Amino acid sequence: MKEKIADLYSENNNKAYKVLLELESITTESNELYNYFDELLKMLDNDKTYVKTRGFRLICALAKWDTESKIDKNIAKILNTLDDGVGVSVRQCLQALHLILMYKIELNDKIEVKLKNLDLSKYKDTLKPLAQKDIDEILEYL
Repeated sequence: MKEKIADLYSENNNKAYKVLLELESITTESNELYNYFDELLKMLDNDKTYVKTRGFRLICALAKWDTESKIDKNIAKILNTLDDGVGVSVRQCLQALHLILMYKIELNDKIEVKLKNLDLSKYKDTLKPLAQKDIDEILEYL
């Protein structure tokens, strides 16, 4: 598992993405990755947007297994990933957020506030409506 997490930092996007999908798949059936939560949280501090995005997606996938409320304790840091300047990454994060909403209902208010205050003006005109659509769909769910 440590090797797979190390692969998430890879600049070889194909390799890293394959590992990301594999780990996301594992989280649907097992809490095996939960032991590495703190490492995934550290990924959110990385300078590289793609590393942050991978960490964010896996943290969301772990919401189902968060028996120690680690997501609750770190929700501000997790949601700050949505302030990233790369629109494609933010969309990936928005699309993963539903997993937290499903399993961590107590965080819905914090997520709602964050989404309503997201600044989409920094994104390209072609991406803004897509990100807004993602946000609207999440807010509808709430």
